[in-house]
Amino acid sequence: MRSVPENSLKKALKACRDSFISVGFFSLFINALMLVPTFYMLQVYGRVITSGSLTTLAMLTLILTGLVVTLGFLEWIRSRIMVRVSTRLDVLLGRQVYKASFKRALDSGGMDASAQALNDLTGLRQFLTGNGLFAFFDAPWLPIYIAVMFMFHPWFGWVATGSALLLLALAFLNERLTGPTLAQANRENIGATLHTTKNLRNAEVIESMGMLETLMERWGRRQKSILLLQSQASDRGAVVSTFSRTFRLLVQSWVLGLGAYLAVDHQVGAGMVFAGSVLLGRALAPIDLIIGSWKGFIAARSQYNRLHDILAKQQAQPERMPLPAPQGHVQVENLMVMAPGSKTPIIKNISFSTPAGCVVGIIGPSAAGKSTLARALIGVWAPHNGVVRLDGADISAWDKHELGPHIGYLPQDIELFEGTVGENIARFAEVDSAKVIQAARIAGVHDMILQFPDGYDTVIGSEGIMLSAGQRQRIGLARALYGNPRLIILDEPNSNLDDVGDRALAAAIHQLKQSGATLFVITHRTNIVSQLDRLMLLNAGVISLYGPREHVLAELNAQHPQAHTQAMPAGVGMASVVTSKGDTDEPHSAHPPN
Repeated sequence: MRSVPENSLKKALKACRDSFISVGFFSLFINALMLVPTFYMLQVYGRVITSGSLTTLAMLTLILTGLVVTLGFLEWIRSRIMVRVSTRLDVLLGRQVYKASFKRALDSGGMDASAQALNDLTGLRQFLTGNGLFAFFDAPWLPIYIAVMFMFHPWFGWVATGSALLLLALAFLNERLTGPTLAQANRENIGATLHTTKNLRNAEVIESMGMLETLMERWGRRQKSILLLQSQASDRGAVVSTFSRTFRLLVQSWVLGLGAYLAVDHQVGAGMVFAGSVLLGRALAPIDLIIGSWKGFIAARSQYNRLHDILAKQQAQPERMPLPAPQGHVQVENLMVMAPGSKTPIIKNISFSTPAGCVVGIIGPSAAGKSTLARALIGVWAPHNGVVRLDGADISAWDKHELGPHIGYLPQDIELFEGTVGENIARFAEVDSAKVIQAARIAGVHDMILQFPDGYDTVIGSEGIMLSAGQRQRIGLARALYGNPRLIILDEPNSNLDDVGDRALAAAIHQLKQSGATLFVITHRTNIVSQLDRLMLLNAGVISLYGPREHVLAELNAQHPQAHTQAMPAGVGMASVVTSKGDTDEPHSAHPPN
């Protein structure tokens, strides 16, 4: 029976177990040393004042100073241990959390793209280094203080016991009153932040069409709900916290009065009058601190649960035997693909085979499934049924880190990342200048890049230049061609190109054919048809036609003779089925050709 791999978060916390034990060990001595001021007070009242010995006072003060300095040193060590623990957790979990966030975004088709898990890891680290956590280490030593108070006098002990039980009940009540409300407020706030981030990414659309006020109203309603939840939780927590502090101050005064009564009745010494009050305050301080920092504890608990869930959902990838570099033979068998979170198939049981070195054009009406097929061919979207094979191996069986250099992908929406032009083309691996320039020359962007302020070292993004859509697309093409990949998918590669860019694209496809790469080109434009070996017509998620270019064009001309005009290259009657720019792959929008 195969064992279930242990959750990464629990495994990381187990790795820090010795550190937590050390903190608890230091907490024992810290809390024991907290008794020093109380016993110093007792000795001053009981020995120094009654005897008038200044030497005794000096020695007691010297001992007190040494022990209190030791107390401070131990607290500093305890704090440093927790700082190291928080750092170690980040080192152990940082890459896995990043990978899990990436996997969640990938599985959701980008709908759940958020850095919340990384923020949760940061919040958990900060909680581990805060004073609130130390209260949980100090609270278990409460019986020591109560035992000492019983040694002073039974009444002191019973007052301390009753007070501790009442404060513990208040802590439980605080959890019941504020926990669910704060957790809901945190969830709402995360959703609102993600929604706002998406809006800010589309600032130009919002501004141009006057949508700002409407979106701000929707944000305001959501924010009002969050503030209401937070206010309710804070108000309830404030009542409990205020009552807790007030009670602690009041009971300390009561114990002072009780000590005075017992001293007058000659049941305790004069020093115990003040020592009992001080010791009770110290005994109840951790519980009071727990109640006061309960909001942080609830936030940390929510962060822990979210991290636990996202890491638990990340399946441990088994180690795979390395496969030889692919040649580019693609075979698709009974492929059915759905969008992440959808139950409606977009690609419906299609099968085809493409030999290595072949250039295939994929055409069809909008929402025919062209972009979905592209994602399935490179293994980004897992098939619901069937398989995509590369050189006979299931594409999902390849190690993505090893396969990546052999894959080139140019999506419809081009995203370049902050960094230099050269780093973007080199896919942020170690920049090989010869390969970068070779990819740029094949893509026809070498001369364009040389016109940038710093050439290939020009920084892109918020700290550098901003590129046009056409420039991004051409640099994205160079990135897809970097390293001479064997399987290349180009999704609408000429959607933002001018005539110069179109000619460069045609030249690039020709050169890729000569190199023996397997190339799939999704297009709605007809000016690259002469570069294609095969054509595939997709319609409503199924293959209507697939075969050699001349054969498919002849079939299309036979079906749509009216579409043939002299304005198109000879035989390109496919204009009637290649209807629109951009393939959204929404299944309900698919229409058969007229």
